[in-house]
Amino acid sequence: MENPIKNFICISNYFKGNDFLINLKKQGNKVYLITSEKLRDKPWAFDYIDEIYFMPGQDVDWNLEELLAGVASLMRERKIDGIVALDDFDVEKAAYLRENLRISGMGQTTGRYFRDKLAMRMRAKDAGIPIPAFSPLFNDEEINQFADSVSPPWVLKPRSEASASGIMKVHSKEELWEKIHGLGDNRIKYLVEQFKPGAVYHCDGLNWQGKTLFSITSQYLATPMEISQGGGIFRSANIPYDSKDDKAIKKQNEHVLKAFGMQHGANHTEFIKCNDDGKIYFLETASRVGGAHLAEMVDAASGVNLWSEWAKIEDALVKGKEYKLPTIKKGFAGIVLTLSKFDHPDLSGFNDSEVCFRVPLEYHAGLIVKSDNHARVRELLDDYAERLIRDFATVAQQEAVKKLH
Repeated sequence: MENPIKNFICISNYFKGNDFLINLKKQGNKVYLITSEKLRDKPWAFDYIDEIYFMPGQDVDWNLEELLAGVASLMRERKIDGIVALDDFDVEKAAYLRENLRISGMGQTTGRYFRDKLAMRMRAKDAGIPIPAFSPLFNDEEINQFADSVSPPWVLKPRSEASASGIMKVHSKEELWEKIHGLGDNRIKYLVEQFKPGAVYHCDGLNWQGKTLFSITSQYLATPMEISQGGGIFRSANIPYDSKDDKAIKKQNEHVLKAFGMQHGANHTEFIKCNDDGKIYFLETASRVGGAHLAEMVDAASGVNLWSEWAKIEDALVKGKEYKLPTIKKGFAGIVLTLSKFDHPDLSGFNDSEVCFRVPLEYHAGLIVKSDNHARVRELLDDYAERLIRDFATVAQQEAVKKLH
C-alpha cells in the first residue's frame, strides 16, 4: 500500500531551502511555505509549493500569536503532519507551533539548545563537553567573579543571533562593565566568554533516529567573527579525511548532538582548536543546513545534498519509512565568497576546470571549487581570494554582513 500524501509546513525568514522544498514535493507531499512579506518576489520554487503565505517583518519581528492563528486556521481543512524550520531564526517559531498544535518534532526546550548560545554552553558544561569559560550577564557578582578569574580578552555574544553577528571583543574589566551598562536591560540577552584564538571548524551532517549518519569536517579559512567585524573574505574547505582533527571533531560533534537531543535532520556545529593548548572547544550548533552556500560545498565534496536528504528524512519520518543515505564520495571542495561592489559581477575569468558553482546572489562574488586533491583546493581558494579582493570586494557596515546566506 502506498503512503498517503502528507502535509508539511515549511518556515523560512530568508530566501533559502529551494532544494528542500523541491525534494519534499517530489516525495509526493503537499508543501506549504510561510515566509516574510519582504521575500514575496524572490525566485522560490513555486512549481513545488502548493501554497505560500507571507508574514510581515523578519527575524524576530513575526507575531507568534498571529502565526499560530494562521496555521490553526489552515489545519481546520487539512491535517498538518510536519513543521520544518529552514533557518536559525525559524527554530523558535516551529517549536512554538509544534508545542501548541501538538505536532511531533523538536519542542521549545530542545529548540533552545540549537538557538540560545547560553543554553548551549550550560548544556555542554553539564555534558562534560569542552567549552571556553563563560558567564551569563544576570548577576553582577557572578560577572565580577568571571572577570577576576578568567584572563582577557573576552567576547560579549548575543544569545540568539546567527553565526558571529553582534559579537563585541573586550580587553579589560572596565571595558566589560562599560559595554554591559551600554546594553541596558538587554544585557540578559548576552553572555560573556573567554576569547580563545585558534582555527575554527564546522561539522555539517545528517541525523536519523538520534544517530549521526553523515558528517563532514571543514575549516573556516577566515573566521565568521572576522567576517562579521567587516574584514576578511569568507572561505571554507573540508579537511583531509581521517586526519587527527577530523576524527576528534567528528567525535566531539556526535557528543554534542546526542547531549543536545538532536534526533532527525540537518545540523551545523562549530568548534575551535585553541592555539594555546591544542584542545578542541565547542562553540555553537544549529538544527539546520549551514548558510553561505556551505551546502553546495558539502555536496561538491561528498555527493550529499544536505537540503534534499533532509527533505527525504522528514518524509520518511511522517510516513514511517526507513531512510538510507546516498553513496558518499570522499573528495575535496572549498568556497570563497565576498560582498561585491557590482550587482552581477563578471566571474568568467575564474575558469579553472575545478570551478563547479558560482554564487547567484546579487552584490556577491563567490565560487566553489572541487578536486580529488586537498592541496589544489586550498591553492585555488588562496588565489581566488586575492583576485576577488583586488577586483570585486567591498566592505559593508556590520549590520549589512550579518549573514552570508
